[in-house]
Amino acid sequence: MSADERRVTIAAIADAAGVSVPTVSRVLNGRADVSTATRERVEQLLRDRGYRRRNSRQPGRAQILDVVFDALDSPWAVELIRGVADVAHAAGAGTVVSAVHQDETATRQWLRNLRSRTCDGVIFVLAEPSAPIHTQLRRLHIPVVVIDPPSNHPAAVRPTLPAALAAGVATVGATNWAGGLSATEHLIALGHRRIGLIAGPRALSCSRARLDGYRAALAAAGIGLDAGLVVQGDFQHESGYVAGGRLLDLAEPPTAVFATSDQMALGVYEAARRRGLRVPADLSVAGFDDLPEARWSAPPLTTVRQPLAEMGGLAAHTVLRLARGETLQAPRVELATELVVRHSTAPVTSRSPRSGR
Repeated sequence: MSADERRVTIAAIADAAGVSVPTVSRVLNGRADVSTATRERVEQLLRDRGYRRRNSRQPGRAQILDVVFDALDSPWAVELIRGVADVAHAAGAGTVVSAVHQDETATRQWLRNLRSRTCDGVIFVLAEPSAPIHTQLRRLHIPVVVIDPPSNHPAAVRPTLPAALAAGVATVGATNWAGGLSATEHLIALGHRRIGLIAGPRALSCSRARLDGYRAALAAAGIGLDAGLVVQGDFQHESGYVAGGRLLDLAEPPTAVFATSDQMALGVYEAARRRGLRVPADLSVAGFDDLPEARWSAPPLTTVRQPLAEMGGLAAHTVLRLARGETLQAPRVELATELVVRHSTAPVTSRSPRSGR
């Protein structure tokens, strides 16, 4: 290190900015109790003079990645974490998993923890960092990647710019629209015309894209959309059971149900069983995700494979690249989904409830 680099200290920055050393420290740690003008002056000096923390990591050397969920209540979270952890481990980095539950107190505590462990990057899952959090992460020079940002819309559906992209945040997702299309087309090809859909949370872009894929498949086949066959769920097993029951109790129930998550699809299994219906002899069921449970269920579930572990791995690769100061070619990457046909779907027959045959 040269003599000039050794002189770039917090004390030197404080003297040049006309503030105290603790004030510079607060700026470095992303504290909010510093005026905007002072913060900007100090940050500019830090950049101009090339200040580096004494304990800053070597270029290319990752230490810790934070994976932040709104809630850890789904098996698909485990698949995403596995993908992140595999890539982080190969890079010599650790992985910290947090759940903030959209709670301000939990979020503040998470930020305090983040500062204390010198995080190399943050991966948000199904959640976008709020403007204040994003500002603090930028001040801390911590790169961010979002998996399935809530406000993202496929350009063909709604050409508005996702909030995450507008904020300059990289995002990773899957081709949810194509997945919803392929699952519905599969059921139509089997002769089903009354196809129920159990949607996911309205706030999530992946939910809306799967619903739009379902609508597009019906329209392409000349099948009118029956709003009574579209029921709201939340991706969880219980909502699939409740929504499936509502569909099966209709005066003219569907002969097939596309549940936009595997957990909800398995909830439909239970709703059908309690009504004395067999899958797929009486009711075809398709899901979305291809969790391990989909293969183990009875019968094994036809589903759309979402490459969850690969999505987590790509998010980890991306945030590590950003931590090394690399430039991304594209801020948004979508991995392909794939229909996996198993034994829960079959051609419509006269045994199907209200099949019309």
